[in-house]
Formats: sequence, C-alpha cells, structure tokens
Amino acid sequence: MTRSAVAPELALPTAPAVVYLDNAATSPLCPAAAEAIRAGIELFGNPSSAHPAGEAALEALTRARAQVARLFGCPAEEVVFTGGGSEANAMAIVGTVLGHGDPRQAHIVTTAIEHSAVLQSACLAQDLGAEVTVVAPNAEGWIDPRTIADALRPNTVLVSVMHANNETGVVQPIAEIAALAHRAGALVHTDAVQTAGKVDLTCVDADLVSISAHKFHGPKGVGALRVAPSVRLAPLLRGGGQEAGRRAGTENTLGVLGMGAAAVQALAHLADIDYQQRRPQLRQVLLDGLAEVADMRINGIGAPGMPETVNLSFLGLRGDTIVDVLAAHGVCLSAGSACHAGESSPSHVLTAMGVPVDWARSAVRVSFGRFTTREEVAHAAALLAATVHRLRALTPTGTGTTGR
Repeated sequence: MTRSAVAPELALPTAPAVVYLDNAATSPLCPAAAEAIRAGIELFGNPSSAHPAGEAALEALTRARAQVARLFGCPAEEVVFTGGGSEANAMAIVGTVLGHGDPRQAHIVTTAIEHSAVLQSACLAQDLGAEVTVVAPNAEGWIDPRTIADALRPNTVLVSVMHANNETGVVQPIAEIAALAHRAGALVHTDAVQTAGKVDLTCVDADLVSISAHKFHGPKGVGALRVAPSVRLAPLLRGGGQEAGRRAGTENTLGVLGMGAAAVQALAHLADIDYQQRRPQLRQVLLDGLAEVADMRINGIGAPGMPETVNLSFLGLRGDTIVDVLAAHGVCLSAGSACHAGESSPSHVLTAMGVPVDWARSAVRVSFGRFTTREEVAHAAALLAATVHRLRALTPTGTGTTGR
C-alpha cells in the first residue's frame, strides 16, 4: 500500500481547523514577539555604528540581551546571539576544542541520542583531530552519569549532553553529569533547545548552554549560547568582532528583539501555576484517548521527561503513513525529528535506545505548546486511535505482540 493511497480511503472525523501538535519542531510566534519585531522595523541602524540610528539599535539589542540572560539566569555579557540552536551547538563544541589549543590533544564526550547538530559538530571536531567518545543511553533513553564518568579522560575538555531529548522528551541528569565532569576538569555543554522557556534553566550547572528562539514561541533564525567566563571559546565566524569577539556578523536585530520578548513571556509562564499544572494534563488527555489502542508503546516512559513531548510506536504500521493521514485531516504531528523528515531509516535516538526496528519505524511524536488546548488534544487522540485501527484493518499482516 502506498502512502498516497491511504488517506482518501479513510472515513475519519475531520478537525474544524488545523490542530498543531508539532511544537518540538517549531512553535507559533507569540503575540509579544510579533509586536517586538514590528516595533523593531524602525530600528534600521547597525548596532555597531556610532551615530543615533546605530545607538538606538544597540540600545534595543542590549535590552533584549538582558531579557534572554534572565532566561539563562546569567549576566548579560555571557549571552552570545547566534543564527539558531544548531550554530550555538557548533560554537560550543568546535569553539571549545579550538579554544583549548591543539585539537589533537583534546577529547570530548557526548551521547548517541544527541540532536544531529551536536553529533555532526562532534564529527567536525574529530576531523580536526580531537578524540570523541559517544556514550549510549539505557533502554528508556536516559544517560546514566556513571557512563559519563567512565568515559572521562585526563585530556577530556568537554562533555556535551542534551538537557531533554527532542524526540522522546527524556530529561537528562545534567547536574550530576556536570559535577562529575567538573571534578575531572572538563567543561560541560548542554543543548537546552527543548527545555528553554519550559523549565527553569537557572538550575542547569553547565558552562555552555544552547537555546533556540523558535522553540519557545520566538522567531526562527535566531538562537543564543550562554558562555561562562571560564570558557576559552574560539570564534567560528570571524570578521567584525561583534558579540564581544565571539561571533562576527551584524546582529539580527529584529530576530533578537523577538527572542527577547518571547523570553519574557516564557519566564512569566514558568511562574504561572495554572499553566504548569496544565502541561502534564494535556499529556494525560492524549494517553487517555489512546487507552484502547493495542500494540502501542510509549518510548522513554520509564525515565523523567518533558510532558510536552510524547513518542509513540504502533506496531505493524509506518509512522510516516500515520502522519500523512492525520495531516490530511488537519492534525500536525511528526514521525520524529523535523531535521530528519523524509528519511527511511529508523530514528537514531530510538535505535540507540535499543527499540526494535519494527517499533522504531512506527513511531510518531506528539508535542504540545503554550497555545495547545485540551479539546485539540482530545480530538487528535480520537483521530489517531481511529487511524491506527483503520490502517491495521487495511494491512494484511498481523501487528505482533503488545509492547506498551
């Protein structure tokens, strides 16, 4: 059965409007960020120019830097604006290796479940001569700090472990990992792209922290790296000396203003008790709606996780087929990381967790955002359950054994 032939054959309930449940890929722009961008259009000056137009842009940039710094819980001078989370990750990993001196004398530790931006940056560091150790997770996608401790060497300069996984939502024990790494004299980087604006980053004891604005209702194309004073970071982009010499290039003033406004809103929601209580409730609405679905498993269910992200496998089906059918009925979710959409190979994250291929290929990711409603989740759950039942009825092969 081809994917294109599936959707028209299904007689399923239709959503009254688009239901967006792919917030781990990107999130809708919040009104405050949109307004900050609109207001910033008048600030056409270059922040590096010593005249009134440039000074006005610099003043706005400085204000936004302070707003983002409060999200990190660090001084404003430790914030480096980037073109997104991927660049921030590359800057943290490759910049630290180059800043250490001879890359051939450097060793870094990372994990098999990192975002491709981290894994590819580690590969680049390896190409430059650094040694790289990749640590495996347990079956639930959790990194045991003891495996990090075992991987540390006298020449380990950096340990890079994500704060929460972008596919499963599993939260890693960064505080414990950082304590072990720091005792060994290594710096710590964490990719906090999936947690920024959702959990308190001020408790993250890492020397380098990457975030991306569009994951917490800010604009795309802008991110930030928190760089602690102890880090010797070699700039990857060199030229005009912007960002205190750590990242050359005229700053994306409009993007930064939107990011600053989104950071302010995110901090307000972190302090909103009602909103914090609603986060796990949405997850439960989804799971309640799927309670009668057989041969389903929740990937990463046994580990601490972000309630916004739910990774589900439906044995006997293809995740991308499920996504296509739901998309035809106005519900947006994904078959894994948006960075790997369209690939036929199973998720590298689920593979590293030891998820069998048949289960891994059937995985879909549902991820909620600040604007997601209970009604939307309930509708999506009903549609997802109906889709799974109907696709299985159309599939000639059996679905195997239950593995929830």
